[in-house]
Amino acid sequence: MTAVLGQDPVTWLALTLALVGVVGSVVPLVPGAVLSLSGLYLYWWGTGYSDPALWVLVLLTLVGLFAVAVDWLAGAISAKASGASTLTTVAAGVAGFALFFVAGPFGILAGVAGVVFLAELSRTDEVRASARTAAYTTLGMLASAVAQVLLTATLFVALLVVVFV
Repeated sequence: MTAVLGQDPVTWLALTLALVGVVGSVVPLVPGAVLSLSGLYLYWWGTGYSDPALWVLVLLTLVGLFAVAVDWLAGAISAKASGASTLTTVAAGVAGFALFFVAGPFGILAGVAGVVFLAELSRTDEVRASARTAAYTTLGMLASAVAQVLLTATLFVALLVVVFV
């Protein structure tokens, strides 16, 4: 294969996947961490399983798996931690998913916050407590997006270091 800027096409594809993973970590329904891990493993395969070292690969895999867990579980955990019922948490997840197709990422946030507020208000008849639960749930979702960006960026930077240093 022809080298481009000193790297083979597999390496560039691996770096591209890792970078798209960082961007994808803030785009709903795009598995950012999975893309970042795919880039890492593609590079590892492309080097004949020699680079990065196995301990580095394991460490970065754990970072990536943690990012996947944050992606999948943060919304539900933040809703549950803020006091929402399990039924409210499930309903909010369904509403957020459905509203993504209507209003994009804003639809997810608004849908989840709205459903949590209304469901908790219906369950408890407490406006302040319902608003607090909805706010904490929304903040938890935003915090999970930040965490995902940081974790996938860590994978990308680590891959850059492995490739170029």
